[in-house]
Amino acid sequence: MARLAVAVGVASWLALGAAGPLHHGRLLGLKPTFGLIAVGLLGVIVTLVLAVIAVVIAMRQRSSLPTAVAALALALVAIGAIGVFAWTARGIPPIHDVTTDTDHPPQFVAVLPLRVDALNPVEYGGPKIAAQQHTAFADIAPLTLGVPPARAFDRALAAARTMGWEMVASDPTAGRIEATDTTFWFGFKDDVVIRVTPEANGSRVDVRSLSRVGGGDIGTNAARIRKYLVALKAAP
Repeated sequence: MARLAVAVGVASWLALGAAGPLHHGRLLGLKPTFGLIAVGLLGVIVTLVLAVIAVVIAMRQRSSLPTAVAALALALVAIGAIGVFAWTARGIPPIHDVTTDTDHPPQFVAVLPLRVDALNPVEYGGPKIAAQQHTAFADIAPLTLGVPPARAFDRALAAARTMGWEMVASDPTAGRIEATDTTFWFGFKDDVVIRVTPEANGSRVDVRSLSRVGGGDIGTNAARIRKYLVALKAAP
């Protein structure tokens, strides 16, 4: 029983650990990736049950206790990691589109051909999504730069190039920059559009970050916008 629990535990860890890299490397599609994650999570539960039984038996028979404890540790560490993930995601709404301007979000143009297979549309979700964003990410707001639009655009483009994104288009006339970011572990594609417009005291910069797949982003798009705005403030 203890050896079986260890075997199932190791297999579960391998399934959970391999899902991201396999999808990132385009060796697994989206559905098989989530299927592999589901198998891994189920395996963790099975490991926990088997390990508890194995520990009880080992304590009574005074044999195989180290193996049983190892199996239990595999399950508990995995459950702990899942718990940390769930704790991190608490209070974050299930949205995948975040923007500094929820009334008139920057529009995607150049990335549209790249999103033909995307599950999420580019049309903004409206007041409901805006209300959820304002509640969860109240700090996401436009940035005003005290320089003319042409200079602000140059700074915005320079900052975007420091983010490690794949640059798709930059249109100084329209004041629009578009790029694609790829998440580290799963390789999910998220698209970014930056809009520079004239304002009384200089220029206004708005940013929008939109995931191609997923109902929620666990705060990824908001974090991306925050990081970009910090880089923009620091840009010469």
